Amino acid sequence: MTRVLNLITDIEGVSVGNATDLKLGSGVTAIVFDEPATASGVVLGGAPGGRDTALLDPSMTVGAVDAFVLSGGSAFGLDAAGGVQAGLREVGRGFPVGDVKVPIVPQAILMDLLNGGDKNWGLQSPYRDMGYEAFKTAAKGPFALGTVGAGAGATTATFKGGLGSASAETGAGLKIAAIVAVNALGSATVGEGPHFWSAPFEQNGEFGGLGLPSPISEADTRMRLKGMSTTATTIGAIVTDAELTKQEAHRLAIMAHNGFARAMLPAHLPLDGDTVFAASTGRKPRLDLSAFLELCHFAATVMARAIARGVYEATVLPVAGAQEAWRDRYPDRARSPKQGDIA
Repeated sequence: MTRVLNLITDIEGVSVGNATDLKLGSGVTAIVFDEPATASGVVLGGAPGGRDTALLDPSMTVGAVDAFVLSGGSAFGLDAAGGVQAGLREVGRGFPVGDVKVPIVPQAILMDLLNGGDKNWGLQSPYRDMGYEAFKTAAKGPFALGTVGAGAGATTATFKGGLGSASAETGAGLKIAAIVAVNALGSATVGEGPHFWSAPFEQNGEFGGLGLPSPISEADTRMRLKGMSTTATTIGAIVTDAELTKQEAHRLAIMAHNGFARAMLPAHLPLDGDTVFAASTGRKPRLDLSAFLELCHFAATVMARAIARGVYEATVLPVAGAQEAWRDRYPDRARSPKQGDIA
């Protein structure tokens, strides 16, 4: 397997842009496709927030999207997709309706309003402008992980959450990658220690190379929640260069949710809005069933890895009372933050 950056931008035709406001304690991530990408998505959390997610159902007419948006801000953050749409409209992108083009930009949001950041933004939320900024800065190649973009204000039950990404290549030569903003009501780490639930899937020490503790005790597996007075939500996307139908993209999103369940304990709670988008750029030829099954397998493991990286790479917000980051408690076990791994 050849992996260049261990990021979603390893998929040809995919760009990522982030807008981050550390004083606000929030941000926006835009995943932009060079050409419309066949797409679907699945919501399994009990408290979701989204825009244009219904059209991703396999029975709906529109089959492709121009971009995905992940954002903080809870329902206020839904303005971000409008900013990305504005950028796409500027460059002539969109679904043709007569002589008009309408950019298709599904979005998911997470709740980060109670993380200590300054949310007194006045009449209009800043998220539309941040969405436009994320679009304008979207680029191929390396991008930062951790406390950036949609992961800027993210938290979990045990440590600061953040933006994570990971990629892989199947035996059939197909690329698949995930990007995720980890804001779980539960925990991505085992108990109160440094180990990640995603450890069995780790590649090249991408989140510390610590493995799992032995043994895992009953105390390690007890439920840890960051509080009952807030919603949370982990949101992400899984993208492949393999040619897929909309129905197959829907299945890929379901499989990526298995990565949520492998990486976070618990996942998909009534106060999580856990959402996964899935897309195919179609750059690689149509695959047979066995190749698609392998792609489904990698959807789960790549997402699990991306979730651990989001927490591992996070740094504490520069605000009073901010949640401790993993690397604050375990500085001797963390390397310096990187944009990607060479493998």
